[in-house]
Amino acid sequence: MVTALSQPIFSSSVLHHQHQNRCYLCNLTAPSVKKLTLRRNLDPSISIQSVSRCLPPKKSNSSLETPTEEETKPQSLSEKVKYSSPGSSVRSLLRRFRNEFSTGQLGWEVLSIALPAALALAADPITSLVDTAFVGRLGSVELAAVGVSISVFNLVSKLLNVPLLNITTSFVAEEQALASESNLESGTSSVSVLQESIGEKQNKKYLPAVSTSLALAAGIGIAETIALSLGSGFLMNIMGIPVDSPMHEPAEQFLTLRAIGAPPIVIALAAQGAFRGLIDTKTPLYAVSAGNILNAILDPILIFLCGLGISGAAIATVISEYLIAFILLWNLNSRVVLVPPNILVVGVTRYLKSGGLLIGRTIAVLVTLTLATSAAAREGPIVMAGYQISLEVWMALSLLNDALALAGQALLASSYSQGNYKRARDVIYRSLQIGLGTGVVLAIVLFAGFDSFSHLFSTDSAVLEIDSSSLWFVAGTQPLNAVAFVLDGLYYGVSDFSYAAYSMVLIGLVSSLFILVSVPVYGLAGVWMGLFLFMILRVVAGIWRLGSKSGPWGTVWSQIEQKSN
Repeated sequence: MVTALSQPIFSSSVLHHQHQNRCYLCNLTAPSVKKLTLRRNLDPSISIQSVSRCLPPKKSNSSLETPTEEETKPQSLSEKVKYSSPGSSVRSLLRRFRNEFSTGQLGWEVLSIALPAALALAADPITSLVDTAFVGRLGSVELAAVGVSISVFNLVSKLLNVPLLNITTSFVAEEQALASESNLESGTSSVSVLQESIGEKQNKKYLPAVSTSLALAAGIGIAETIALSLGSGFLMNIMGIPVDSPMHEPAEQFLTLRAIGAPPIVIALAAQGAFRGLIDTKTPLYAVSAGNILNAILDPILIFLCGLGISGAAIATVISEYLIAFILLWNLNSRVVLVPPNILVVGVTRYLKSGGLLIGRTIAVLVTLTLATSAAAREGPIVMAGYQISLEVWMALSLLNDALALAGQALLASSYSQGNYKRARDVIYRSLQIGLGTGVVLAIVLFAGFDSFSHLFSTDSAVLEIDSSSLWFVAGTQPLNAVAFVLDGLYYGVSDFSYAAYSMVLIGLVSSLFILVSVPVYGLAGVWMGLFLFMILRVVAGIWRLGSKSGPWGTVWSQIEQKSN
C-alpha cells in the first residue's frame, strides 16, 4: 500500500533501468522505461509494489518523482528563476487577483463546501440560544450561572480543540490527495494492499492522520474532563464568583456535568476535521443538526418535566454531544481505517508541533479580544452593554467567513500536496475573491439593518445609542474580516503554521498596546480602533506573506516567476 504519512519522508523514488524492464502499460522495452517506487510508508508490515512504465513525454508535477537527467542539466543564468522583491510580488498578486475576478467552476466548488460548513457552524450558537431560553425561565441566578460555566468551557475548548480541528483538516486533505495520486502513478491499488495487510477492513482508505487525530482527541477530551471536574470550584473563583455567591453552586454543578461531554466534543471536532479534509462538509452538518434537534427536545423534558433544573440542561447537552460523535464516527468508519495496524510516532510529533504553534496563536487572539472587552467594561455598564451587542453581531458573522476559510484550506491542501500548483494558485485567487465579495455583501446588509438587529437584544435607548455608534466599525470591517479569515485558511492549507502563529503574536501585541494607549484618550472608540488595527494588520501580514514567496509559497508561485523571466 502507498501510505501518505503526515510528514513526508522521501528517498530516491525514480530508478532508471535498461531494456530488461518492460512497461506494464505497453509491454515495450526501452531505455526510457523507469521503475517507480514510492517510499512514503514506514509500516514494515505493508509491502510496496514496484512497477515499470514508460516515461511520460511531459514533465510531471508530482512531488513524488525526482527530476530526470535532462531536467537536472545546469541552466544558464537567464533560465534560472529570479525572485522579485516582496513589493513587486504583492503588486503582481493584486493585479492577477483583479484580472481573474470571476467565480467559475472552482468558485462554485468553494461555495459548495463553505455553505454546508457555515450551516454546521451556525448550529451551535442557535442551540446555545435555545438552552438560554429554557434556562432563563428558571431565574436570573440560574441563567447567570450557566452563562459563566459556558464561558469557561468554551474558553478551554477554543484553546485546545480548534487547533486540532484545523490541523486535522490540512493533514487529512494532504494524505487523501497523495493517496489518490499514488494510485494513479503506480498502477497499483492501495486498497488491495491494505486488504492484504489488515484483512477485514476492506474498501477503506488508510489515512494515518485520521487515526492519529482521533487518538489525540480522546486523550485531550479525557484530560479536559478531569481538569474541569476537579477544578470547577477553583475556576469559579477565578471568574469572580466566590463561594458565598448564589451563582457559585449552580455554576459549579453545571460545569462539572458539562465536563463529561468534553471527550465526545473533541472527538467530534477531530472527525469533522477529517471530513473537511475529505472535502465533505455535508456529513458533519447532518450529524450536528441531529444532535442539536435532540438537545432541543430533551431540554424541556429534563429541565421541567423531570425537575432537574440546570442539571437537566447540562445532561441534555452532553447526550446530544455523544450522539453527534457517534454519527460522525459511524460514517467515518465506513470510509477510513480508524484503528491503524501500528502507531506512527512521526505523525503524532507533527501534530503536537503544529498544535503547539496554533495554541500560541489562539492565545494571542484571546488575549487581544479579552483586553478589548476589559477596556470597554471600564467605561461603565451602559457602554459595556452596547459594546457587547456589537461584538456579538461582529463575532456571529465571522462564522460565515470561517466557513470560506475552511473551504479554501481543504482545496489548497489537496492541490499543494499533489504538486498541482496552478490549481493551488486558482484556489487562492477564488477564495480571496469570494471572501471579499462576501464581506462587501455583509457590510451592505449591516448598514441597512443594523438598527433592527440591535433592537432584538435591548430596548434601552442609551444602550442602543452606544450600539449605533459602533455601526461603522461592525459593518465597515466586514470585507477586512472576510479576507483575514480566508488568509488564515490559506496558511493552514500549506501547513504554514509557524508564520500564522508568530505573525499573530506580533499583531496581537501591537494591537493590545494600541488599545491600552488609545482607550484613556478616546474611550470606546479607542477599543474599536484597536480591533480595526488588529484586523487590518492580519490582512497586511497575509497579503505580504503570499507575495513574498517565502516558505511554502515560493513553490506555489515559482512557475509564474519562470514565465515572467
